[in-house]
Amino acid sequence: MKMLVKRYKFFLVLIVINIVIYALYPTIGQRSINITWSNTVEMLSVIPPIFILLGLLDVWVQRETMIKLMGEKSGILGILIAFFLGSAAAGPLYAAFPMAGVLLKKGSKFSNVLIFIGAWSTTKIPMLLFEASALGWMFMITRFVINIPGIILIAYITEKLLNPNEKQYIFDSAGR
Repeated sequence: MKMLVKRYKFFLVLIVINIVIYALYPTIGQRSINITWSNTVEMLSVIPPIFILLGLLDVWVQRETMIKLMGEKSGILGILIAFFLGSAAAGPLYAAFPMAGVLLKKGSKFSNVLIFIGAWSTTKIPMLLFEASALGWMFMITRFVINIPGIILIAYITEKLLNPNEKQYIFDSAGR
């Protein structure tokens, strides 16, 4: 029981805060509960398909294949695959992190995983199309062209700034 409470302490604290807000300010509390419920439903609709796809990726793609395509010696191919996976992805950014964990576990280069996360957060195709329609093609193309080298630069700087122990901790946390 203690383990369960410790594991879900933040969730339990949020429930208590919602109850207190509802007791003190019923209107705001009801709105808070509605927002919490809406976010929970959204997460529950996104997470299961992501985990199914992750399970399939884990089973279908051999570690050796992933190392060849996105590993330490993958070069430009690894970068392009990371950008493609991130840009073609659907769903909120929090769904990218389990995928990043699987990529690390399968032997992807750390900077390629960071590029994948960067692409997921800034170069998703639906977002680019929306941006083009709302802000214009010139803005979308300019931002896209600036983001690509920015993502690569951030990924490589981050990889170089981490010492081997920190990188090993990240890989161990991913199950590699």
